Amino acid sequence: MPQGSKDAYTDKQKRKAAHIEQSYEERGVSKDEAEARAWATVNKQDGGGKKSGSGRKH
Repeated sequence: MPQGSKDAYTDKQKRKAAHIEQSYEERGVSKDEAEARAWATVNKQDGGGKKSGSGRKH
């Protein structure tokens, strides 16, 4: 599955995704699947990227 640019995410969101990804990998999930699940979790919790200009509306 192609991964989009993560430029629209804050540093905190990127750290959160990395931590979640590491947790999945420790449980035996493949690297690609762990990354996909981690970003899906961040998107669900935070509503996607939050940097200005990322196309979000109020």
